[in-house]
Amino acid sequence: MTELIPAPRRAVAGSGEVRLTRHSRLCADTAAEGVAHWLSAALRQATGLPLREGRELDDAGGDGIGLRLDPGLGPEEYRLVSDRNGVLVEGGDAAGVFWGAQTLRQLLGPDAFRRAPLGRDRAWTVPYLTIEDAPRFRWRGLMLDVARHFMPKEGVLRYLDLMAAHKLNVFHFHLTDDQGWRVEIERYPRLTGIGSWRTRTKTGHRASPLWQDKPHGGYYTQDDIREIVAYAAERHITVVPEIDVPGHSQAAIAAYPELGNTDVIDTTALSVWDTWGINPNVLAPTDNTLRFYEGVFEEVLGLFPSQFVHIGGDECPKDQWRRSESAQARIRELGLADEDQLQSWFIGHFDTWLAERGRRLIGWDEILEGGLAEGAAVSSWRGYAGGIAAARAGHDVVMCPEQHVYLDHRQDPGPEEPVPIGWVRTLEDVYRFEPVPPELTPEEARHVLGTQANLWTEVMEDHARVDYQAFPRLAAFAEVAWSALPAPAERDFAGFQRRMTAHYRRLDALGVAYRPPTGPLPWQQRPGVLGRPKDGPPPHR
Repeated sequence: MTELIPAPRRAVAGSGEVRLTRHSRLCADTAAEGVAHWLSAALRQATGLPLREGRELDDAGGDGIGLRLDPGLGPEEYRLVSDRNGVLVEGGDAAGVFWGAQTLRQLLGPDAFRRAPLGRDRAWTVPYLTIEDAPRFRWRGLMLDVARHFMPKEGVLRYLDLMAAHKLNVFHFHLTDDQGWRVEIERYPRLTGIGSWRTRTKTGHRASPLWQDKPHGGYYTQDDIREIVAYAAERHITVVPEIDVPGHSQAAIAAYPELGNTDVIDTTALSVWDTWGINPNVLAPTDNTLRFYEGVFEEVLGLFPSQFVHIGGDECPKDQWRRSESAQARIRELGLADEDQLQSWFIGHFDTWLAERGRRLIGWDEILEGGLAEGAAVSSWRGYAGGIAAARAGHDVVMCPEQHVYLDHRQDPGPEEPVPIGWVRTLEDVYRFEPVPPELTPEEARHVLGTQANLWTEVMEDHARVDYQAFPRLAAFAEVAWSALPAPAERDFAGFQRRMTAHYRRLDALGVAYRPPTGPLPWQQRPGVLGRPKDGPPPHR
């Protein structure tokens, strides 16, 4: 009937349609004015209709659109009614109204997603129907890695629009890594002056002999970040920044060598890393390092109002700490058992520091090793096990297991798949992903805040490659995160594919370079570039 993605909780068809005309009005109550401004701009540019804004909902008339809050609805919940009185979207809050407005745009057809009208007369209609809808999870996320390959600000804003069109509401912004530092920190200018550029880039997997022998990099000024955060907020998306510590930090050490383990290696000889993998050069667990990163986080907190701040904590080799007399002295001073507990102490320091400022720490599931700080939350990426352990210990969890929702993994076993990484994760595989493990009791399951798809960009050199890896699988993931689907084996994938037929036309209108169902187009392939495919099905846990 409606071919909506993600699927709504309930939709009942009527008989008839609302026809938007040059006389149609868009009216909103005070609490929904922000949504009205966004919707009027989006529809005016696509349809060419003036959609004058009325002051009272009654002004909308039988061919208009009304937006308002209904206190009887829950957070992010909405109701859309299209009948002889026009189209009315009601939400439990402004976010609910916004998601209802996104549904309305889908109902108007794929051309409603264009940035200018097509220059021919056409009717803009909404079928008579009633939709009642609400999200399953409150954390419906996408992580974008801009450290390995930098995405300019315009591309980030575009991805926020794509997220909003799919009712995703958390943008996990991976801003720092060994290969680049992407956010301006005013008190430490060398982080971007030195740390945001590398001299060359590995092409393909780290075993590939190919290189792109030209500098790569870039960063976001603090005003760029303010713009991104404000743009996201208008679309009811929270931006969660990630500053990776104590591993994945060679770009920072290259800029400020005193941050590294100077009693083990010559950190002044390090440059921003130009290849991929797990880097042995990690932060020194010193007071100087703590004070430095407190300065970083002070500026980060001023830019990002998110309750959560992601500190990474993953893939931190301990070899340098084992060889460092300074690190060993710290272990003895603190009465710790080993280097794992030293990392736990490091993470715990920033958990306390953030909590004192009204924020919450979240990190990858390695932060469980050596003991997890009381208020910390976990991004479970190495399968479900970390998330299960965290939830059972009373910690909040975001489920993002690489075996299921790492969208950098290949989509097909065929030889034409560009730079094949990891396991095969088809559109159907993502559609059958279940974020809540059945091992959890109902009480434990309440700690699952939601789920997130991750886009690591080692082999994604530009936005077209990011598009190819993200879509159409991100549409399937969005439905998993939003809709109340049955158990994985019982899900109607054939019905989802049917709805995707309509959704591909929306993606075309949005200019998304998705992977076609029939396989990659010639320009999407990367013949001769070595990847790292893994054979067979991924481990379930």
